[in-house]
Amino acid sequence: MDLDGSEQDPEVKEHSPVYVGREEDIKKSERMTAVVHDREVVIFYHKGEYHAMDIRCYHSGGPLHLGEIEDFDGRPCIVCPWHKYKITLATGEGLYQSINPRDPSAKPKWCSKGVKQRIHKVTVDNGSIYVTLSNEPFKCDSDFYATGDFKVIRSPFR
Repeated sequence: MDLDGSEQDPEVKEHSPVYVGREEDIKKSERMTAVVHDREVVIFYHKGEYHAMDIRCYHSGGPLHLGEIEDFDGRPCIVCPWHKYKITLATGEGLYQSINPRDPSAKPKWCSKGVKQRIHKVTVDNGSIYVTLSNEPFKCDSDFYATGDFKVIRSPFR
C-alpha cells in the first residue's frame, strides 16, 4: 500500500527507481552494493559512466562486487573473482576467446556468449543515484542467483 492508502500494482512497483546512495560516495569507491526491490545489485562507476547488474555471476554465483574491472577488446568488463568469467558492464554479455583450430596462424579473438548477466538502469538526479530493475522479458542466466539462498547482502531487518 502506498502512503496515500492506495494499492500499487506490484509489477509497476518492482520497476520503479530506488535510491541507492550519493554520487560522491560511489565516485570515491567506484562501486557499491544495494538491494533494489529485494534483488541484490552492484553499481559500478567506471570511466565516467554508471553501470548496474545482478551482484552474483551468472556462471556459478560468484560475488561480482569483489571482481576487478578490465578492458577486453575495448569493452570494460567485470571479471568474476571465482572463475575469471568476463562480463561486459554495458550489456551483460559473457565474453570468451576463440581461435580457429584449422588455421595454425590464427590469433585468438574475443567473442560474445550473448547476454548472460541482467543489467539494470542507473539514473542520477541532483547527486542522488537511483537504480531501476530491468523489465526486459527474456530469461537471463544471472536470474537464477538473484533470489533465495544466494543473497550476499544481509538485511538488519531480518
